[in-house]
Amino acid sequence: MAMPAGEIEALIKAAFPDAKIHIEDLAGDNDHYAATVVSEAFRGVPRVRQHQMVYAALQGRMGAELHALALQTSAPE
Repeated sequence: MAMPAGEIEALIKAAFPDAKIHIEDLAGDNDHYAATVVSEAFRGVPRVRQHQMVYAALQGRMGAELHALALQTSAPE
């Protein structure tokens, strides 16, 4: 199954309303993405935990509808 980039962005935005999000479809198949998420919610949070927070926002779709997501997360500068 594939997952449109807009759906990924909407799920992340729902969890992090202030986030600046950029999503790139790496293979053109709606199944392999790279995402950059910048949110104040990540300030002072270890990188691994930031990624876990984004995966939680995807509500279990990682590994099901969404096969691969390369993440870059950070707090705003």
